[in-house]
Amino acid sequence: MRLLLAASLVLSLAGCHRAQASVNPVVVHTAAGDIALTGRVVDRAGIIPDADELRLTKRLEDPEKDTTDQLVVVTLGGLNGGRIEDVGRALGDGWGIGRADVDNGVLLLVAPNDRKVRIEVGLGLEGLLSDQRATVIIKDMLPAFRGNRPAQAIELGVGEISSLLASDKQRPRRKMQKEAA
Repeated sequence: MRLLLAASLVLSLAGCHRAQASVNPVVVHTAAGDIALTGRVVDRAGIIPDADELRLTKRLEDPEKDTTDQLVVVTLGGLNGGRIEDVGRALGDGWGIGRADVDNGVLLLVAPNDRKVRIEVGLGLEGLLSDQRATVIIKDMLPAFRGNRPAQAIELGVGEISSLLASDKQRPRRKMQKEAA
């Protein structure tokens, strides 16, 4: 898995298949604390209003329906001295975001109190969601973060990532996979 650092945002993820909340959510131990995967949005920093979180959760479901790619958003109150890339990698690997056989998960991690953002990208999506493209997404998000509109910044980032994932017509789509079976 590659590391992507740009401005104050970093993007990355490992193979995952459990982005949905479960009865016994998977808890990952990180420098930022023990973090459970409770849904497509894990707002530990409390920066996403409830109505925005509902809308964002729906938006995060769409890429998976069309492409099987999984996208998860996590906000943390702080990193407790840890590095955001280490926390992101631990969460992506521990939660198994994306399908394990194609490593097609993306994790958008925001630590507003530390002024850090990271995007972890599974190996199966690195060609599509390159460092350059992620840098553009991050730069697009920064004005909203600077304007103290973190939910808007996150929605913008999710929208751009989702559009990019949907734009790749070369990868098999879920619908095509069912027809071939």
